[in-house]
Amino acid sequence: MIKEIDMTNSKFAHEVLNVQLLSYKVEAELIDFYELPPLKDTVESLQQSGEVFYGFYIKEELSGIISIKIEEGVMDIHRLFVHPKHFRKGIARELLDFVQSIRKEFQIIIVSTGSKNTPAINFYKKNGFAETKEIMVDEVLTLTMLEKKVQ
Repeated sequence: MIKEIDMTNSKFAHEVLNVQLLSYKVEAELIDFYELPPLKDTVESLQQSGEVFYGFYIKEELSGIISIKIEEGVMDIHRLFVHPKHFRKGIARELLDFVQSIRKEFQIIIVSTGSKNTPAINFYKKNGFAETKEIMVDEVLTLTMLEKKVQ
């Protein structure tokens, strides 16, 4: 089941942070970069992010999260992550499909991920996204920006 998460509730924000840290540690290992901003988040920074969070629940357990902001016809996916014990179960796809189906006030969806995160890049491409550019953050980290036009 997918539902919006009330991030003003500290208990729910803690649950999101716990899953986020587990998931992004896997990405950090994958891309060999351990200073990812999501690994530095706190409950307070999540609560103050201005993002709308949706959670995928399996038997009451938070198993995946997507967070978005929509401004001027653009949906920006800020986070999309799944608890490592639930990888490869289609949860990310269900979350992506969900936000596209319930929110209609956008024409473009954008997202970025570490350029070395091949599984994420392949996931987005398989779901209709195209690479638009790469941004070198520093000598170790490069981000790939992707975009999908919505009819």
